[in-house]
Formats: sequence, structure tokens, C-alpha cells
Amino acid sequence: MALNNRIADLAPEIAEWRRDIHANPELGFEETRTAALVAEKLRSFGLEVHTGIARTGVVGVLRNGNSGRCVGLRADMDCLPMTEETGLPHASTVPGKMHACGHDGHTAMLLGTARYLAESRNFDGTVVFLFQPAEEGPGGGKVMVDEGVMDRFGVQQVYGIHNAPQLALGEISIVAGPILAAADSVTFRIKGRGGHAARPHTTIDPVVVGSQLVVAIQSIVSRRTDPLDSAVVSLCMFHAGTASNVIPETAEIRGTIRTLKNETRDATEAHIRRIAAAIGEANEAEIEVEYKRGYPVTVNHAAETERAAKAAARVFTPEGILRNRPPIMGAEDFSYMLEARPGAFVQLGQRAPDGKGGVPVHHPKYDFNDDAIPLGVSFFTALVEQEMPR
Repeated sequence: MALNNRIADLAPEIAEWRRDIHANPELGFEETRTAALVAEKLRSFGLEVHTGIARTGVVGVLRNGNSGRCVGLRADMDCLPMTEETGLPHASTVPGKMHACGHDGHTAMLLGTARYLAESRNFDGTVVFLFQPAEEGPGGGKVMVDEGVMDRFGVQQVYGIHNAPQLALGEISIVAGPILAAADSVTFRIKGRGGHAARPHTTIDPVVVGSQLVVAIQSIVSRRTDPLDSAVVSLCMFHAGTASNVIPETAEIRGTIRTLKNETRDATEAHIRRIAAAIGEANEAEIEVEYKRGYPVTVNHAAETERAAKAAARVFTPEGILRNRPPIMGAEDFSYMLEARPGAFVQLGQRAPDGKGGVPVHHPKYDFNDDAIPLGVSFFTALVEQEMPR
């Protein structure tokens, strides 16, 4: 690997920013402290700063030269509603809130990139630093796009990084096409007829109806989806009843649906609605289906993926650049930015040989590996210098 000496020198300071953000986590659209810290740092670097973007988002603009080219770089700032169990000195000070997905690291790396580029000025064009709120569910990326951030700041290409504990430190995954799934949610509200458990024939048992629904829904992936395609239907919540001898009036089931193709997404929703209607009719029960479309498929653009790989070659070894990893069924609202502009989303390895950085995201013992910081900053920097050479 080839690290810039100045970036290596900055890495400890960037890590301190990261640990400060980690210790003070904020949920989506509540990132007021984090946004203020980001804005203050960007101003101190000499950037033009815009706040209140998508409520709590921040945009920094750095111009150099007059080429008219413009690259957008994105980081997410929000945490998860979890209790941290790391016991680290910089652990969360806020009960029930934790940076368990590495957004603290993403934010710090993008701040470090802004710091370095503001000093070096080794590019000709404009860099737009997109500090996005609310990636973990509310969809701050969509709000930013809907507010016209790409047009307002003239973004022509957009790139993002996510840490990957499953990859080794020194590895980076850069793959064209679908890399993360669309994420939808479904809620079934079943209305039957309650009664005494000893007289089930006088009732319409929503527990039995719901159980039939759960089993039948599983056939969508096993029997209605092409085996060479990918889909996940997981029904994870089933709530009904208050006593062991009472058949309840209602039941509620909730779950998630993940797909990698729009046609599979449409077909899966149609199958779900058809199965629910048939089971309801067969049991004389009412089944209301609430199907909500979430984040779309994250699709890397072919040309921009190659550009990202070319830039990575200036930082990582050839064997460290992974070009053929299969998609992951997780989801990302960077997908909205990739629908608005060509670009690529890369995954940065952080698992050290001693196991540091290897705890999976969304786990109470997760922590971002600060040793990955100079790699992320170096990649972003190489990409800007490559796409907008002086």
C-alpha cells in the first residue's frame, strides 16, 4: 500500500475526531452536535459551508482552478438505537444510542479528506462534501436528493465508502452493478373472531390464519423466485393474544423483503398480496397488507466503478482490490444518490490480523478501526486528483 505522508501524519488527529463523534452518538435527523462539529471543522479548513441540508445535513464546497468539473463525496453521520458494550474509553456516553455501523468513521474520513485537499489543492475543479443525516432508516440520502442537492452544487459524479469488518485491513471491494439490495417492509393485520379457547369452532383464529400465512409466504423465495436470482423474505414479528385460554380477535405480523432486481421486487410484492388475499378468503378472516417500499437497490455505475478501481490502485495492492464480490442483501440509502448521479459505493476492509475491527456492524461490541482512516482518506484523495487533475 502507498500512503501519502501528510495523510499518515493527519491520521491520529482524524481518529480523535472520530472518537469524539463515537462518544456522542445521535440518531437520524437529530445530528445537531455532529453537524455543528462537521461545519466548524470545514470552516476552519477554509471551505464554503452549508448547513440545514435535509434538516441536519451539512455540505462543504472546496473549489480550486476553473475546470468546471465537480465530484461529490458522501459520508453518513447518524447512529443506531443500541446500547454499547465495548467498554472502550471513547464508548457512547448516551444510553441507548451507539455508533454501531461506523458512521463516525465515515464522517471522520471525509473530514480528513477535506482537510488534506484544502491544504494540497492538487486538483482542478470542485469537490462537494456531502455529510448526510439519517441513513439508518429515515432516508436522509433521499431527502438530500429530493431537495436538489446534486443540481444546487453541480455534482457530476458521486462516491461513498462503507467500512467492512468482513474484509481485511488493506482490502477494498469495488464492484459494478447491484451491490446492495432493495429493502421493503410488510405488515399484515389479521382480523378474525375471538372467543374461548375451548370452543375454537365458534371463532376465526387469527393465530392459525397467521401461521398459514407465514408458511405460505416462504414459498415465494423457494418456489416463485428464479434460483439464479436473489430474494429474502423474513417475517420477524408475530404478535397476538393476551392469555393462554383466549383466542384473540386480531394478530399482527411484520417482516422485511430484500431483492436485487426491480422486476423481482414487483413480483414479490404481488405474490405477497395474492397469498394474503387467498388465505384470508379461505379462513373467512380479514387480512390487511401494508407494504412499504424502502431503499432501492444500490447499483454502481460501470464507468465510475472502473474510475474508482483505478484510483484505488494508487493506494492498495493489486490483490487488495476486490472486483468480484457478490452482492450483500443489506441496504443503503446512498442508492438514491446513485440514481441521481453516476458513481460508485465501495467497501473498505477494517479487520486486522489480531481481530481488531472484525466485530460485525450493528453489534453492541462493534467499533470502527481507526487504522482504516488513512486508507479511506487516501482513496478519496486519489479519486479527486485523478478525476480533476491540475
